[in-house]
Amino acid sequence: MRLETCWFCSSSIYPGRGMTFARNDGTIFRFCRSKCHKNFKMKRNPRKVKWTKAYRAARGKDLTNDTTFELERKRNRPERYNRETMQKTLKAMERITEIRNKRENRFIANRLKTRKKQERELARKTLDQEIHLVKSPAAVKTKSADKVKTPVEKVRRRNKDAMQE
Repeated sequence: MRLETCWFCSSSIYPGRGMTFARNDGTIFRFCRSKCHKNFKMKRNPRKVKWTKAYRAARGKDLTNDTTFELERKRNRPERYNRETMQKTLKAMERITEIRNKRENRFIANRLKTRKKQERELARKTLDQEIHLVKSPAAVKTKSADKVKTPVEKVRRRNKDAMQE
């Protein structure tokens, strides 16, 4: 069973699904659904449409340059198989999918770290700005007054002492 990829969104097309568009110059475009076909006819760039894999790859939201993707390349040369190599290949394919899933999860976690940090900073900032909602106004005024007045009073006392001498 040969799985084709959609020209617009890069998703896989199973046999009997999708549509094929052949241009006058002989190039063939395969689309997984009418949505992709219509966007192609409207001459939209897949890298600028947010739901496509090309957009996600261009913006760094998906893992694109990984060595496990090399094994999925389409090869058009006939191979002679025997049972042992077929079993080894199937085991290797399972292991490769495990590795790919781990790498993708790690990539996503690293991408989300910055988001968590930004959310924490934003929460701190809003808490500092709206502290009057959390504490009573009298407590906020006395603490802020004490913090500001004590250094100034000490400086004034020093100046007075210096002037009296």
